[in-house]
Amino acid sequence: MRRFSARGGWWVAAQGVAMFAIFVAWLAWGGSWGVVAGVAGFTVAVVGAVLGVAGLGYLGRNLTPYPVPREGTVLVDRGPYAVVRHPIYGGLVLAALGISIADANPVAIGLSVGLGVLFTAKAGHEERHLERDVAGYADYRRRVRGRILPWIP
Repeated sequence: MRRFSARGGWWVAAQGVAMFAIFVAWLAWGGSWGVVAGVAGFTVAVVGAVLGVAGLGYLGRNLTPYPVPREGTVLVDRGPYAVVRHPIYGGLVLAALGISIADANPVAIGLSVGLGVLFTAKAGHEERHLERDVAGYADYRRRVRGRILPWIP
């Protein structure tokens, strides 16, 4: 349990609970706000999926669910990482929010916003470790302003 905590496992547990809550909300509530909301939500979800999958692809062997980086992690600053520092988090939030909008589900929308707040906090915790452990991260953080979404520092 100590290793789990030291690696930031409680952050991972919290994101799992948040994502499960969103899934339950999708099953329990929802309706229709019309075609425009459905198309808009679907579009946001697809953008989120593309952002998240691209982030996974570029991160490669550096990938870990924990906010403490793996030993030997190297800076990735190309692809989606040239625009946003945590594209996987941003992609998950946009995908959840988009599906929630398409589902006309205010409960899931609120939970998706909460997931965004959680990922923003987790990213802040993670960045303290990255600045300490990954060469060039502090400069990268100053250069790339968006934390989980390009337009939100």
